Amino acid sequence: MKNILNIAALALCLFMITGLLPAQAAAAGSYTAKVYADSLNVRSEPAKDAPVKGSIKSGELVTVTDEQHGWAKINSRTTTGWVAGYYLKPVSGSAKTSGAAASSSSTTAVKVSTAGGGTAKATVAAGSLRIRGGPGTSYAVLGSLQAADKVTVLRHQSGWAKIRTASGETGWVAAQYLNSGSSSSSSVKSSAKSTGGLRGKLIVLDPGHGGSDPGMLGTTYNTMEKDLNLQTAFYVRDYLQAAGARVEMTRTGDQKPSLSRRVQVSESLGADAFVSIHYNSSPKRVSGILTFFYSEGKDMRLARAIETQLGQGIGLRSNGISFGDYHILRENQIPSTLVELGFLSNPHDESVVRKRAYQRKAARAIADGLADYFSR
Repeated sequence: MKNILNIAALALCLFMITGLLPAQAAAAGSYTAKVYADSLNVRSEPAKDAPVKGSIKSGELVTVTDEQHGWAKINSRTTTGWVAGYYLKPVSGSAKTSGAAASSSSTTAVKVSTAGGGTAKATVAAGSLRIRGGPGTSYAVLGSLQAADKVTVLRHQSGWAKIRTASGETGWVAAQYLNSGSSSSSSVKSSAKSTGGLRGKLIVLDPGHGGSDPGMLGTTYNTMEKDLNLQTAFYVRDYLQAAGARVEMTRTGDQKPSLSRRVQVSESLGADAFVSIHYNSSPKRVSGILTFFYSEGKDMRLARAIETQLGQGIGLRSNGISFGDYHILRENQIPSTLVELGFLSNPHDESVVRKRAYQRKAARAIADGLADYFSR
């Protein structure tokens, strides 16, 4: 009996040393993803009321081993459990990665060690990235960077990076919009269709709601619209940038900009188009996608171009375009549209739109619709 216990103890030690404990092993079909939330709760079950086991920080890499109704089962360096899938984005080329590969791929993370006063090079991955006087949105804007600009990362704090620009200026930027090293390749590839009319265009993406305003709440899975809006907008941003467009977002986290502020973003920048992203709800049993315009002369052609692509079979049927007397369309002086990408009040729609595959298809359709609009 004593020999058996000794053998078991030795085996456990070997598992711990080699990192092959069952909890850390990745199943076939797993992939590596990056966290896009300041602090993401890890729960024991795929449910918002399940006990919290721990948390993971922005920029951390995890291995996703399972998905259920918008929740992702992850292995991180410190914990294993379930997280809201909206705050994860797969790392390029990580499909069906092994647990070992996931742990060794940390070289692609933005976070760098500055314990010894070291620095690291990084490249801006956003269309436009504000430089602030401190690590937070409450600090004054000192300037801005453009996609592919190179910076030196001096330190990290709470999801923000202190950087030095090529001209020697220093300030703070949101760390999630930096790629480590000199490469700024996108995690998605644009379609051939998207590369023509979009290059150089400035698109403002407006993830609806945010902060204290959750938007619609799913009636079956309690899905929060504000989270879906933001994650889908990130996918649209990636496709647009891969096609050569410049992108500005009215929010990049759980903020709640006013309707007038959202409009101001597009007008102050002289944007070429404005797209507001939402998910719908209704007391009636209705399903599908709706695309809205306000002005027939200013907005209708943009709405129709995007709706045509959304109607090509992305998982929910398109119900066409419709007039919408919304502030962000009515008060906007540039071509604008608002898309409702499914009904959270419909159990089938909610189960579909929670999946990242649907969000990516919708995002690609929106990007392709914008490309069609600018190509005509």
